[in-house]
Amino acid sequence: MAKQNQTLGEFIIENQSEFKYSSGELSRLINSIRLAAKVVNHEVNKAGLVDILGAAGDTNIQGEDQQKLDVYANEAFIKTLTNREIVCGIASEEEDDFITIQGRNKKNDNKYVVLIDPLDGSSNIDVNVSVGTIFSVYRRVTPEGTPVTLDDFLQPGNRQVAAGYIVYGTSTMIVYSTGHGVNGFTLNPAIGTYYLSHPNMQFPETGKIYSVNEGNYVHFPQGVKDYIKYCQKEEGDRPYTSRYIGSLVSDFHRNMIKGGIYIYPNTAKDPNGKLRLLYECNPMAYLAEQAGGKASDGFTRILDIQPTELHQRVPFFCGSKKMVETAEAHMRQAKQ
Repeated sequence: MAKQNQTLGEFIIENQSEFKYSSGELSRLINSIRLAAKVVNHEVNKAGLVDILGAAGDTNIQGEDQQKLDVYANEAFIKTLTNREIVCGIASEEEDDFITIQGRNKKNDNKYVVLIDPLDGSSNIDVNVSVGTIFSVYRRVTPEGTPVTLDDFLQPGNRQVAAGYIVYGTSTMIVYSTGHGVNGFTLNPAIGTYYLSHPNMQFPETGKIYSVNEGNYVHFPQGVKDYIKYCQKEEGDRPYTSRYIGSLVSDFHRNMIKGGIYIYPNTAKDPNGKLRLLYECNPMAYLAEQAGGKASDGFTRILDIQPTELHQRVPFFCGSKKMVETAEAHMRQAKQ
């Protein structure tokens, strides 16, 4: 039960019994993410003052230039989760392959793997626009005590046991779910404690915001073009307002609070879309559904897609339920 002025630590302990396999391990995992988020938040907030801006000189597996802060965030989360020996494997958007974690006894009896996008929207760092971290937790499918395999990571999103994001904005927030609704916690930087600020977050059933990079309009599928025209038409409660930040965490967070739809479709240049199924779409889809929203690739529920590779990309339609359903209807109509 959410309580006013409840800290994230208190909330985790109080709700631990809701976890299906309650051993305290998932609680410790969430606590570790909380700790790493504080470290990254500190660096993000001083990014304008020290030389951690700009490209690091490397390119990640996606073929994108890594910002220095990307590298820092990646290392911070991996180090925190590894040192505490609470997961048996980690997959990061910034790493070519998954990381196997062995305990001091050379085996790992932990039950969970974490998939993470350490710093989403990092191209916005040097213009002081909000960025975030996205994480996803699964229970391993291979036997405990053995090294993790690719199968532990290539699970459909409907098997997630927890997911969430941290938004490093005007205030820093952790928003997460363990399958019992979505709750948001805001950091009080003076004392370094997260407090429950947004209990039981819910997507409005419909909204008036559509978030899509309209600069790519000419390359969009016909169904997306038709839906955008629908959003712009003066009829009923329309036209809708166009709001696109370019940081998935920020766009999603705003739309969950105000009501809206986020679309990153496939294009002629990116025929499979650009967002990653495992690191971005699955965790956000999980949160959306937990908050009464909806997420699909335009035709299929995101959480039902069977992943085939670690860095798989998919088109993404996510947000208020009725808006996503209308967008899907336009996609189906255009296919006929």
